[in-house]
Amino acid sequence: MASKYVQPVMSQSAAQPPPPGVAFDGVGVFYSVLSIVWTGVLISGMVFLYRRRDMPLLRIRSLPLSFGAVILLHLYWLAVQLGYVYGSLMAASIEYWIMSIYVPCGIGLFQASNSQFLHVSSAQKRFARQGSLASLRSAESGKSGKPAILARFQKLDYPRRMLVYVGIGMTLQLLLTTIMFLVSRKFHDSWGIPGTEVHGTPAERKSQQVKGWEWWPSIFWQMFWAWGFAPIILWKSRRIADTHGWRLQTMACCIAGLHASPMWLIALYVPQMAVVNQYFIPPQWIAISIMILEIFTILLPCVQAMRHQTLQRETLDSIARWEARNRSGVSSDSITDSWKSLAGDYHTKTQSIHSSSDSVLVMGALEYVLEKNPEPLRQFSALKDFSGENIAFLMSVAEWKCVPPSAQTPTGITPEMRREKFTRALRIYHDYITPRWAEFPINISSVERKKLEDVFDDAARLLFGADNAADPVCPFDLGDTSSSTELTATRPAEKGSSSPRVETYIDRILFWGDIPDEFGMTIFEEVEENIKYLVLTNTWPKFVRERRLSTDGDVRSSMKG
Repeated sequence: MASKYVQPVMSQSAAQPPPPGVAFDGVGVFYSVLSIVWTGVLISGMVFLYRRRDMPLLRIRSLPLSFGAVILLHLYWLAVQLGYVYGSLMAASIEYWIMSIYVPCGIGLFQASNSQFLHVSSAQKRFARQGSLASLRSAESGKSGKPAILARFQKLDYPRRMLVYVGIGMTLQLLLTTIMFLVSRKFHDSWGIPGTEVHGTPAERKSQQVKGWEWWPSIFWQMFWAWGFAPIILWKSRRIADTHGWRLQTMACCIAGLHASPMWLIALYVPQMAVVNQYFIPPQWIAISIMILEIFTILLPCVQAMRHQTLQRETLDSIARWEARNRSGVSSDSITDSWKSLAGDYHTKTQSIHSSSDSVLVMGALEYVLEKNPEPLRQFSALKDFSGENIAFLMSVAEWKCVPPSAQTPTGITPEMRREKFTRALRIYHDYITPRWAEFPINISSVERKKLEDVFDDAARLLFGADNAADPVCPFDLGDTSSSTELTATRPAEKGSSSPRVETYIDRILFWGDIPDEFGMTIFEEVEENIKYLVLTNTWPKFVRERRLSTDGDVRSSMKG
């Protein structure tokens, strides 16, 4: 039976293609409608995510990389879906360029975007450990002894590094594709290596054009990403449990790509597949994996964003209900018991966390936990919610605000304490606020950030260097700072810790320049309140829900026992 397509990308088959023409029968209409509808859904999803790109769960996903990958792969998906309709009219040279450019580059961008999941989960672990970020980075980077140029490259943020890697791969792929196109006479008779030309009727020539070594690089890249890179990502992400559905997306997309290239080759070279190929052309096996990838890369985050908005509304409604009841009078004991349970006081009845479901979602409960026992919340935010910078910032500011009585004066604090507080404030600015140094800067408005920059930026450049941490020996040297993290000091282990705390000398250097008049002990007050509200409406409800589920599980286990 004659096939209604040509080979290999739009229409690969072992059967001879029919005379050129548009196959706009029932199957062709179905594929055309599917292409229009699915493209509309995909564009709507991308617009939805872009308009909400400042949401915490979307800020860490590197949407530009994801969008770039989806656009390239969707262009190939459209060409494949419509290949049944117009495939016999498309020149083999056009198929060659589509197959060799869109698929490898699109998959490369997608894997770069997808691998950010592992980077974020690994980098967020710093916030789950005690100690300053400068000390933790020093302990990690001081072991490697990497060349200066490599160290500088790795100081770039992760999306930029991935763009460099993918850019190099895309350049090599484009160069190799161009060379093969020029040296092979399959696609042109005027130049190329003698002996590579094809002969026969137009149908026979096209049948030969769509096979051969010219297509091997694109096949190699597909196999590499699906059967080489993806299993590594699957293995590394097996124990990560996040609240954003990111792990589910990563695993689903990696698994979805495993079948694509093998089934494509089977459909192309196994004669028994000719019956299927009449209506489901071989490249559509790749299109299936692309469609699954689009579902989990675009639509799943849309669902997560809508759930997040719903959870925020429920939290705000709970706060409003609690405030209304509080005005009319409510038992403070039950509220305190609920907060104690959240803070980890398991001597309190396990059911107390449910006794006032609204009270545990208010700012007072969050502040109680931050003051009494913030460690469970810090662990949750860093390892599961990937927002550990917020809790670490709040804890650092709370510690910074403490002033010993001996340093207090009727008008404020002593000059020596003011200088020490300014230096520690510089480290908070360095670690959590400015994108110049902070790997995960806290989410504040541009007005707030500009206000802090005016106070701290010049001094931070002097203390930490123009780009990163300063040399501890010459802390005011603005030159090369690549060796600044090699000198460390070791403190005795803190109570409850089995390992000593590593500390850089930069942690103990005081800033001796002029302190701006705008600096005071209330400099972080507005930002602190905004971050608390951000935590209350984002991380806190998820933390409360997890503790409730954990409490219910403990109760059920005890009842079974």
